[in-house]
Amino acid sequence: MKEFIISKNDAGQRLDRFVAKVVPLLPSSLVQKYIRIKRIKVSGKGAKRDYKLTDGDTVQMYVNDEFFETPTEETVYLKISDPALDIVYEDENIMLINKPVGILCHSDGSFDYSSIIARVQAYLHKSGEWRPRDENSFTPALCNRIDRNTSGIVIAAKNAETLRIINEKIKDQELDKFYLAAVHGSPKPPQGRLEGYIFKDSVKNRVYVTQNSQPGAKTAIMEYKTLKAKENLSLLECRLITGRTHQIRAQLADIGHPILGDSKYGSQRKDKPYGETRQALCSYKLIFSFKSDAGILEYLHNQEFKLNKINFSDKYFSDV
Repeated sequence: MKEFIISKNDAGQRLDRFVAKVVPLLPSSLVQKYIRIKRIKVSGKGAKRDYKLTDGDTVQMYVNDEFFETPTEETVYLKISDPALDIVYEDENIMLINKPVGILCHSDGSFDYSSIIARVQAYLHKSGEWRPRDENSFTPALCNRIDRNTSGIVIAAKNAETLRIINEKIKDQELDKFYLAAVHGSPKPPQGRLEGYIFKDSVKNRVYVTQNSQPGAKTAIMEYKTLKAKENLSLLECRLITGRTHQIRAQLADIGHPILGDSKYGSQRKDKPYGETRQALCSYKLIFSFKSDAGILEYLHNQEFKLNKINFSDKYFSDV
């Protein structure tokens, strides 16, 4: 229990607002609940959330110490009372989450309580599967990431061994990642393999495709297959061989078929009739195609996980 004596400077505030300032990591829903069930009292008695504190009041709080800490990137999960995750698959080692458009995988440094990793940590902390105060170093982590405005499957590791194995399998190309993309025009041939080099301009946060190797450039390889076509749009399935920043977006734009709604690599003129402002790109299928022993994850060998509902596919190609 922590106790606070209200001074002249704190007097006049509502109880719930005072608590929110003093306990910065306590979710607002828990602030209200703790006041209601009298885990937060004023001068030894229960009080309403809108009670106006007066000089000399004593506020007693029966709240776990962790909520009093200064917020950091590592503790933002504590602020989340409802993780709101779309879980595709979960077991004792791994989670597959369907990340919606507009949500970051990791915080951008501004204490983003909505990032996928913050939600995953909140979910595991709430369920009791992760007890950070009992851990020496491990924190639940994402094994892959996708752009803010790309939707689809993200892999989360619940333990250090899973994180090590999945990172190794991704590096050795033993996970097959497939994306759906709605692009302008019809690629010719309708099925093919794109090979080149990608180099990144960190200042502009943009990558460029070249056919010639140059300092700082990395090999970029992907396969694509046209699944459907309608009017001036095509639905492609793209399989990443390498996993470079913005690779699919940049390589498809490079061959003259930018992704619908892609403001960075696409065509505003072509996008305008559709009114799309976010790229029609989704990481929709994942196959654990292990070629070597996967230790505690061997049971996932050849397992396939797939999203069945992709908004832009349903919107533009459902009747094809």
